[in-house]
Amino acid sequence: MTVRLPLFPLNSVLFPGLVLPLNVFEERYRAMMRDLLKTPEEEPRRFAVVAIRDGHEVAQSAPGMPDPTSVPERGPAAGFGPDPVKAFHGVGCVADAATIRERADGTFEVLATGTTRVRLLSVDASGPFLTAELEELPEEPGDEAGALAEGVLRAFRQYQKRLAGARERSLSSTAELPDQPSVVSFLVAAAMMLDTPTKQRLLQAPDTASRLRDELKLLRAETSIIRTLPSLPASDLTRGPTSLN
Repeated sequence: MTVRLPLFPLNSVLFPGLVLPLNVFEERYRAMMRDLLKTPEEEPRRFAVVAIRDGHEVAQSAPGMPDPTSVPERGPAAGFGPDPVKAFHGVGCVADAATIRERADGTFEVLATGTTRVRLLSVDASGPFLTAELEELPEEPGDEAGALAEGVLRAFRQYQKRLAGARERSLSSTAELPDQPSVVSFLVAAAMMLDTPTKQRLLQAPDTASRLRDELKLLRAETSIIRTLPSLPASDLTRGPTSLN
């Protein structure tokens, strides 16, 4: 099944279930939000988020280094080269905007949630903002997803404790975490302190079990590394950083 949606490229990976706050100030994305606001409130206000492979999340708006005479790029594909589809990773996530609030200065405050993985087929830069033809990707469980999810949750608890610098006995073993394997796989992938290529690899895993196996290896490796590092604050499991857009 294919669908055409507005496209919002970011320097981060959005996973199903992850809350995405956006501070929208570039004109191309402001136009996107104005268009989404035309959607009736009872219908989902959907757009697709893809991670940027080669390009800039925010287009240059004034001449700068290294060439102060350079001309700033304009238009929906600014910063993404002559063929935008090559600037983005091939798998992204649909976002459902629960809140789109326009400020007095014309910028927007947006709160969206990731819903469904999609494969990027093509990008259209002919309008005021990018749109994309997308193929929805089913989430298959794979083999032994349930058992793997239990192992990942145990490893993730240890990872959280190491990040928080807490002793095992100081954290409640009854803290609420999901038990559905696919939800576990996405929320753990979102919460781990990983670089964008690694998060992208987890997003595009062929099935839940494969993603969980990869996460288990990553969690064990990262927990081992953290033992030798100073304490860091624990990450919120369901919320990503606010995009500067």
